[in-house]
Amino acid sequence: MKYPIGLFALLLMACGGGSGNNGDLQNRVDSLEQHVGTTFKPELGEFMTYIQIHHAKLWFAGTEGNWDLANFALKEMDLTFSRAQQYCADRPELKSLPMITAPMDSMKKAVAAKDMQQFKSSFTVLTNTCNNCHRATQHAFNVITVPTTPPFSNQSFKPAQ
Repeated sequence: MKYPIGLFALLLMACGGGSGNNGDLQNRVDSLEQHVGTTFKPELGEFMTYIQIHHAKLWFAGTEGNWDLANFALKEMDLTFSRAQQYCADRPELKSLPMITAPMDSMKKAVAAKDMQQFKSSFTVLTNTCNNCHRATQHAFNVITVPTTPPFSNQSFKPAQ
């Protein structure tokens, strides 16, 4: 019987029974909350730049038949769209973001099927949808095209051997 009582006493002490640290802990929490409030928050343009990089990588990976890399680029784009919604929820442009869902789904199907013709067609629709969104959100000056040059000179887009 003495073990349950000892365990209960230990639990009480662990929950703040007499340590006097509560004030110190609260001060640390307050300090961290203030720090988080002033921490860098990415803007929508930064997310869009990241998406643009993966849009280009998607093109070069797909046209080289590197379906694993193309799939990775699509996942990165999805993740970035999601993070843009999370961190830039106050931006009115995000109300137009759902228009990208169907073209992204079409791209995923083309990549999964490893279908070059469907890939190129879906990529054109995806690119046009980017521009439609830009026009709808008063960013028509930002025109996305099918890339002609890889975004990085130190990356191969050919499938791994």
